[in-house]
Amino acid sequence: MTLISFPQLQERLAGRSRSSIYRDLEAGRLPAPMRFGSRLYWDEQQVTQKLAELLPKEGLQ
Repeated sequence: MTLISFPQLQERLAGRSRSSIYRDLEAGRLPAPMRFGSRLYWDEQQVTQKLAELLPKEGLQ
């Protein structure tokens, strides 16, 4: 399991703002983070999988 930090998550999401990421978490568009101390981390594989589910499939009209 590879963990990514909040800044790395923002980078994966094309610089999405902190408040937008928290809205996405509340809406279930992103997987829940893990907390280590005061920092949040995400499982990179879960993030990739969730983003793949949200992206439109090629060839659909």
